[in-house]
Amino acid sequence: MRTMSTSQRKARPVWIPPSQPTSPLSPATGIPENTTDLLLTQEMPLVAPSRRSRETGERIIRRGRPAVPARRSRVAAEHRPLISRRFRTQAARLLWGAAVPVAVVLPLMLSPAAGLTGDFVLEMSLSTGLLAASFLVVVVVSISRSSSLTKAFGIERLIVSHRSFGMLVMIMVLVHTGLVIADDPGRNLALITWVHAPARARNATVSTLAIVAICLFAVFRRKLNWPYEVWRWIHITLALLALVTAGFHVYLLNHLIRDRAMRAWFIGISIVLLVTLARRWVVRPLMHHDRRFVVQEVIAESPVVSTLVLAPRHNWQPGLRFLPGQFAWIRLDSARKPWEEHPFTIASSADRPREVEFTIRHVGDFTRTVGRLRVGAQVRLDGPYGDFTVDIREARPLLLIAGGVGVTPMMSILRTLSHRSDFRPATLIMAARHEQDLLFRQELRTLATHLPLQVVEVLSAPPDDWPGRRGRVDAGTLHSVLRTRPERTETDVYICGSPQMVGGVLAGLRRLRVPEHRIHTEQFDMI
Repeated sequence: MRTMSTSQRKARPVWIPPSQPTSPLSPATGIPENTTDLLLTQEMPLVAPSRRSRETGERIIRRGRPAVPARRSRVAAEHRPLISRRFRTQAARLLWGAAVPVAVVLPLMLSPAAGLTGDFVLEMSLSTGLLAASFLVVVVVSISRSSSLTKAFGIERLIVSHRSFGMLVMIMVLVHTGLVIADDPGRNLALITWVHAPARARNATVSTLAIVAICLFAVFRRKLNWPYEVWRWIHITLALLALVTAGFHVYLLNHLIRDRAMRAWFIGISIVLLVTLARRWVVRPLMHHDRRFVVQEVIAESPVVSTLVLAPRHNWQPGLRFLPGQFAWIRLDSARKPWEEHPFTIASSADRPREVEFTIRHVGDFTRTVGRLRVGAQVRLDGPYGDFTVDIREARPLLLIAGGVGVTPMMSILRTLSHRSDFRPATLIMAARHEQDLLFRQELRTLATHLPLQVVEVLSAPPDDWPGRRGRVDAGTLHSVLRTRPERTETDVYICGSPQMVGGVLAGLRRLRVPEHRIHTEQFDMI
């Protein structure tokens, strides 16, 4: 394993333009109308191109490795697909957004044809049961790692929806159970006693207990202090148990499925669930055999942060195609924990799919293991996911706000913009506790001398001789930065950090009346 201290490590090669853009910026894209060729500048001599770069013609950047002078800028070529990306994202957002109310409302519309007697309590128990089934489908699909779904709504919204609908499932199930008992207490109380209950009621009891346990474990996850992987597998096992027993409950009840319309609906949601689960747990692992990578090097960015550099295992592999700011799940080829995986944001440029970097803070057993990986170790990637990217939105000026290792997606964005010779104005606010927690300072200084990039460093526990800003990123800090930007209302703001940091920045932006639709967030502690 190759590790270097921050002070000893070689300078990271950076793609930069020869000078600041002198041609006027396009009002539509923020990119110079007459973009010049890119040049590669680095603090080491240029050497002959590598074999792979000669064969592919790609622009390749490596620390201490052969570098190739850039070809003609591909800004126009790179920018054209963004229109179709935005269109596809909007279309996916509309389709997925319409699917949820349809899945919820449709069974309620079909239920009058299921032979109801006009009994209000019985009708309400049926409606709450149908709502619980509909919400259960939403819960499963929302967290199924669908690329189009995560790109349309973002991982934060999906996880919040997953948790919210999960709580709604529990509430609907408990209300459904209470209404069933209230309809005929003398007879239906026996349904919750395991010994005398029929099979349909036993399945309902198991499903209800599993759903309640899932929600309680999720709420008290921090207090339980379980390892993430233990909690995750308990969560998955209970969810599968709840799904199977709920299905048997409906089948053995033999009430709704006797109606043709309701039977078709139940068959439809069963197919959706089976396809979703099969795709997530069977198809993707088998089909994505080209997502095996090997460790090229591990670089110590600081005593507690390492950058993992990965390359495809085989020459025929295309690498990982992603958008700047997206993330992927990393799974190590470990005999002790073969299924353990965690999500990390990609730090490298999206123009380098065959050399993927993850900058990771050592906060647990898994991340510390990543920091100790040796060159040649095998790693599997599942991704990319997420909408925390500039590529699915119009090209506007950027305000990037990062807390600690939250600078990772920002580096991916800035490195990609540099590769593409995208000269839109950008400001990066880096917040950290101590000065040694500020990452990539040398590379950012190089980028800032050649691109319209302003870097603002903020320390909450600075040394006495610290010349930069002190405290936290609050409304005052944001105002001092934004007041110099005439395009403030047209600036896209990207925030990445801890929930506390993101919440504080959001409060400051709201005080400054920054439009909500211009603000995009990603939090560390969401998964």
